[in-house]
Amino acid sequence: MIFLKLILAHLFGDFLFQPDKWVLDKEQKKIKSKYLYFHILLHVFLVFIFLWDLSLWYIPLIIGVSHYLIDISKLYFQSKKTKRWLFFIDQFLHLSVIIVISTYFKEIDFNFLNNPIFLKYLVAAVFLTVPTSIFIKNLLAAWSPIVIEHSKIQTDSLVNAGKYIGILERLLVFTFIIINHWEGVGFMIAAKSVFRFSDLAEAKQRKLTEYVLIGTLLSFGIAVITGIIVNIF
Repeated sequence: MIFLKLILAHLFGDFLFQPDKWVLDKEQKKIKSKYLYFHILLHVFLVFIFLWDLSLWYIPLIIGVSHYLIDISKLYFQSKKTKRWLFFIDQFLHLSVIIVISTYFKEIDFNFLNNPIFLKYLVAAVFLTVPTSIFIKNLLAAWSPIVIEHSKIQTDSLVNAGKYIGILERLLVFTFIIINHWEGVGFMIAAKSVFRFSDLAEAKQRKLTEYVLIGTLLSFGIAVITGIIVNIF
């Protein structure tokens, strides 16, 4: 499959065969960096090797030109503040080029968007992200002053870490349920209990512990119920 071969070439070229020395040199010298061109030629070479078909000579060329344009744009727009986001945008654009090429060869189509089973799982997964976070936040609104009262305990926490932890745990619980591996849910609860509630126990803040416990049970409960509903219908 062209798609898988192009993905494999990209993974080798952008990650396995790109030393940190190349990355730093590109960031400093940008278009004048010789490693930028080594990097592009490496991608062209890898695509040619993995495809191994002279009749598809234009695909390595397309990959090389598009990769150069995307990378050089990233280097000139990149700053300390935007570096993290530009990395994901950069990878998304490279993947988009691969998808377009694969779609041209009819290896990828978007008929799955009309599949009711896919849509069912998609709706459930989206619901378990930000919408559920907002739903839980409103349910716990009456006790939210407790978090402010004990804000000293939260000073070392990452920004919005609890929100993203909740989203990830719900998606994992949902996945375990729809593939019928309930033991994974038990593992998730045990793991969170060890890491989360041991810290709260040391802080000796009973109200805050109860607040977090209610939020956790709501989060797991909604994910479990959503998984059961999806499996039934």
